[in-house]
Amino acid sequence: MTGAEALDHYLRAIVARDGSAHTVRAYRTAVEQFLSWLADQPTVDWKRPGRLVLRAYLGELDGRGLARTSVSSRLGALRGFYRHALREGWVEGDPWNAVSTPRQGRRLPKVLAVDDVEAVLDAVGSSRADSGPLSVAAALELRDRAIVEAAYAAGLRISELAGATLADLDLRRGELRVVGKGNKERLTLLGAPALDAMGAYLELGRPRLRSGARDEDSGAVFLNAAGGSLGVRGLRYRFDRLARRAGLPRGISPHTLRHSFASHLLDGGADLRVVQELLGHASLATTQIYTHVSPSRLRSAYQAAHPRARSTSDPSDPPLP
Repeated sequence: MTGAEALDHYLRAIVARDGSAHTVRAYRTAVEQFLSWLADQPTVDWKRPGRLVLRAYLGELDGRGLARTSVSSRLGALRGFYRHALREGWVEGDPWNAVSTPRQGRRLPKVLAVDDVEAVLDAVGSSRADSGPLSVAAALELRDRAIVEAAYAAGLRISELAGATLADLDLRRGELRVVGKGNKERLTLLGAPALDAMGAYLELGRPRLRSGARDEDSGAVFLNAAGGSLGVRGLRYRFDRLARRAGLPRGISPHTLRHSFASHLLDGGADLRVVQELLGHASLATTQIYTHVSPSRLRSAYQAAHPRARSTSDPSDPPLP
């Protein structure tokens, strides 16, 4: 069994477990690069790379200037590959088991202030359709407003926005069913502003965009100027342009709004487990990072709960007898 054959078998196993195309691609790249590097090392068998060899490879990755998160992701792919090979009986042990993963610094997510979210919405513009036929530009403005409102209202990932379909949208109940990481479905909620924006787009904007299309309607909620499905790349482009119009730094994306959605919910007093459910996180530990970016929530909880958090002159204190 060659390393390449073992890798193909491993990737097929990932696909069989409903692994995403992104995961398969990332794991293939990580393992292929390692096997290629091993092939350049004399007398080293991929089945039994020694500890010194593995440490040399870690040094190679470090020399490329990769971030710790990227190195950890590659090591995760390699550990999975060798564990699979061990289960299949192709190797005698997992060589990476004795090698520690580089510790990652905790990077807090970027969160927008509520005023910044409003600035992004203001940057969309406000088209009116009451005089004459709706232009494509006006239809795109209706679409962009619906995208921003939905992303912020429901904490949607960019892939979830791109994959949203009309069949999964229920405006009457204010719900959108999306497929998240690991092909897991979850029900997201849309507030009144998002429903208003979505209703206007579906009534006026989307039909205008479809009117010039020649292909069959895919049923995607969000369309591009040609009437086809708006993909991830198009969504990134639109968010980047809106952020620049709003005077915000580059890099504002639906994921920034997703982070803001979670942080603002916690600031408003939402329970952490409710936020976990709305975000579709498998682990509460993933959601807990937002407690570190919500200092106002921590302060209000502290002041409400700790017996000596308030000033002794606080007028809400009961009078002394």
